[in-house]
Amino acid sequence: MNKIITQIYEVQTPSEAEKLVSLGVDHMGSVIVSIEEWKVPLIKNAIDTINGSGTLSSLIPLFSDINTILSVIDYYTPDIVHFCEALTFQDDVSGTYNGLLLLQENVKKRFPEIKIMRSIPIPQCGLADPTDTIELARLFEPVSDYFLTDTLIVEKSGSLSEHQPVRGFVGITGRTCDWDVAAKLVKSSGIPVILAGGITPDNVFDGIMSVRPAGVDSCTGTNAVDSKGNLIRFKKDFGKVKRFVDETRKAERAIGRRPTRQADL
Repeated sequence: MNKIITQIYEVQTPSEAEKLVSLGVDHMGSVIVSIEEWKVPLIKNAIDTINGSGTLSSLIPLFSDINTILSVIDYYTPDIVHFCEALTFQDDVSGTYNGLLLLQENVKKRFPEIKIMRSIPIPQCGLADPTDTIELARLFEPVSDYFLTDTLIVEKSGSLSEHQPVRGFVGITGRTCDWDVAAKLVKSSGIPVILAGGITPDNVFDGIMSVRPAGVDSCTGTNAVDSKGNLIRFKKDFGKVKRFVDETRKAERAIGRRPTRQADL
């Protein structure tokens, strides 16, 4: 049994990065929210701290302009660049996403040492079609090194909801995706799949046992809260992160102890 990757977003300061390294987090992600002000020295310092620790850094740019993306990667030098556009299933995917495929191809050519993570949106439980998900994944697999499942909010009719937390992108919903579909993606994918979407210290064990991903990711589920119980974006609760890591290792041990089907014969 390989080690299950623990990935924590959104880590924006060196002090948080240092603390999360000490808690045993494997991947740490930061987010660049503005194409106009993409140079953020504090985030660069955080990524430099991560890169010197043995932990891998991941960076999400919330824009898709190829020239700016290349400049961002050159400035921050992350280990992983993570693209999370809200891909949908309503069009002919073979031609709809040529621009994003070209973006990832160009990143690979310009920065061959940097891994590419691609979010594969999966709707909430009962509203996802595994055929759609796997078709999207197959399209992006040749230009990706990791997939990350994340929750796309859709209406009961199946149409895309207007209430995505970040318009045009998938993530930070605090809701779980359809784990059955995520498990089918894991089985069909030729690259590692990280399970995200509403993953918390309370459900990460069950998520791992159900989906069997290569890793698990938490953002809102490990955020701090204010005095009214509201989540604070860009601020982590280190107690939650420790529990998240501990529960992941617990699931890892449980999978390692479980006999294979061949052993049962």
